[in-house]
Amino acid sequence: MDTKKILFVCLGNICRSPAAEEILRTMAAKEGKNWFIDSAGTYSGHKGQLPDRRMYAAAKKRGYDLTHRARPVVMSDFLDFDMIAAMDDDNYETLRMLAPDIESEKKIIRIREFFNPERDETYVPDPYYSGNEGFEYVLDLLEEACENIVRKRF
Repeated sequence: MDTKKILFVCLGNICRSPAAEEILRTMAAKEGKNWFIDSAGTYSGHKGQLPDRRMYAAAKKRGYDLTHRARPVVMSDFLDFDMIAAMDDDNYETLRMLAPDIESEKKIIRIREFFNPERDETYVPDPYYSGNEGFEYVLDLLEEACENIVRKRF
C-alpha cells in the first residue's frame, strides 16, 4: 500500500489546517489510500482546543466531522511527515525557520501548489475574523487543493 504522511499547518490549528486534515482524510479514504494525515499550528496558544465552532459548523454541513485537537508544530514533524503544507506565506516562512535541516525544509510546500492553475488566489486566507462566507470560501479552496493532492499523488 502507498502510505504517505501529510501535515497541514496554519497559525492556530483551529480553522484551516484541521479542515484540510479532515477533507484530505475523507477524500483519501474514498480512494482507498492508506495515508496518515494530521495538522498543527505555528502558534501554540490554542493547544488542546477543538476547531473553531464556525469552521466546525461549515465543515459539518459538507459532511466533514472535525475532531482534531489543536497542537503546535514540533521538531519530530519534520522527520515524521513526507509533506508539510503551509496555508499561507507567513506559515511557510515560519516552518522554514523551524526546519532542522535542508532535507526537512524540502518537505515544506505552499498549499497553493495544489490549486487549479486558473485560480488567482495565492494562499488560504484565515477566516477567523470573517463571516460565514469566509469559512465557506476556505472550504472551497481546501476541497480543491485536497482533490488535487489525491489525484496528483504529490
